[in-house]
Amino acid sequence: MPSPKTLLLGALVVSTLWFIREWHRNIRGTRGGPPSALELIVGAVTNFFDTLGIGSYAPTTAMFKFKGMVPDERIPGTLTIGHALPAITEAFIFITIVEVEFKTLAGLIAVSVLGARLGAGVVANWPRRNIQFGMGLALLAAAALFVIKNLDEMRGVPVFPGGEAIGLDGGLLLVGLVGNFVLGALMTLGVGLYAPCLIMISLLGMNPRAAFPIMMGSCAFLMPTAGVKFMKEKSYSVRPALGLTLGGIPAVLVGALIVKSLPLTTLRWLVVVVVLYSAVMMIRSGIIESKQTQPSLAA
Repeated sequence: MPSPKTLLLGALVVSTLWFIREWHRNIRGTRGGPPSALELIVGAVTNFFDTLGIGSYAPTTAMFKFKGMVPDERIPGTLTIGHALPAITEAFIFITIVEVEFKTLAGLIAVSVLGARLGAGVVANWPRRNIQFGMGLALLAAAALFVIKNLDEMRGVPVFPGGEAIGLDGGLLLVGLVGNFVLGALMTLGVGLYAPCLIMISLLGMNPRAAFPIMMGSCAFLMPTAGVKFMKEKSYSVRPALGLTLGGIPAVLVGALIVKSLPLTTLRWLVVVVVLYSAVMMIRSGIIESKQTQPSLAA
């Protein structure tokens, strides 16, 4: 009889094939050429560092905003759809090589999918200014998490040291389930799951390494579910999403199987600066959008 982990990976295969079929149906007949070199580069860079635990949502949003590549209201859907297959690739690798208690792994993944399903239905129909304000705040939160992680490493005494456990029970498991449900819902707004999930896992006393299959497995299952919802609402940009996927999958393989270590603290400080700039610009755009949609007092 197959092991529980094998069954989980089999379910991931089924989810992946379903997502690919739905995406193919969605873009069939869509006009437009292949992704540009810039779109492929964005996919490669962000997914390479995503594999090392930095996360891809905040850096991708920053690049999209800086270059004006995707309309603000379509960024959440483009992120979710475009990064789905690279995230699935990561999940296959890390679920296979990192040991986590199956009950904890499967439970946290399941609630993140439920959160994403509910969140995508809300975000896909939000007006443009709500997306701008929401993503601006999400980017500020991401920058704060990068700062916490960097200061943590610079001090040499971790704020979130974690433990040695590879699973959760009782009240701690309940806290983890509620936490990952919320993180799954927030992902549809563009809040990356990796950094907050890593912090949550450490605070609950688990080995931080155990966070990798949990956070990557969560994303691998929730992103197809939320992504199909964004597809049905036509709330994403096709070419940039394809660029994230086609550039991202080879970069994931390089990051997971070849590169062992990089000076990530220095890189995170650079990401903080870029993300803060993008957060300010996103909120500024939301303010301008709100003023433009307000009824004239002279009317």
